Amino acid sequence: MSSSGAEAGSTAAPARPMRADARRNYERLLSVAADAFAARGAEASLEDIARQAGVGIGTLYRHFPTRTALLEASYLVRLQALRDQANDLLAEPDANAALVTWLRAFAAHNVRSRGLKDVLAAALHDEGSQLSECKVLLRNAVDSLLRRAQEAGTIRPDITPNELMRLVHAVFLTAEISAPGTEPDPAQVDRLLSLLLDGLRGGATA
Repeated sequence: MSSSGAEAGSTAAPARPMRADARRNYERLLSVAADAFAARGAEASLEDIARQAGVGIGTLYRHFPTRTALLEASYLVRLQALRDQANDLLAEPDANAALVTWLRAFAAHNVRSRGLKDVLAAALHDEGSQLSECKVLLRNAVDSLLRRAQEAGTIRPDITPNELMRLVHAVFLTAEISAPGTEPDPAQVDRLLSLLLDGLRGGATA
């Protein structure tokens, strides 16, 4: 089976629990695939991914019948990690520090995901897909972080979660445009994000 191209597919969950060795293979494949897609884009070699994960290409295809299935599954894991981090940060006493920590993680996610969103656009906007559902859960988690910071008076009260996430994404796009053909400079992304956050504090009450 060829590994080239981005075939149509989905990330349907296994019908029954995996054996321990199959679960380990599945998780290794997801981890290696996430790094490979981030470094080489959606066309990263599936054979290389299988080899680096220590499995045969047949094992990869048993878990992920298509390239798109592997792309979606590896991206979903990262969305879930962002959502879980946002929920964990709700326990951080400093509401502003919690929000800033998460926004930096979200900016890093945008850098890491460059080149994948066009391929996954349909799933991201399909209200019935796992990716779309996870984005909604992510937005809800961010809403809680933002609301805490607004109630603490450290972030202007009129910005919405959607606006905030779009602004952070715009920071990434600005850094990307300034360095065409290369990965955005993390230091520049961080500086632009700091400037954005300074502006958001400008309308705060404290």
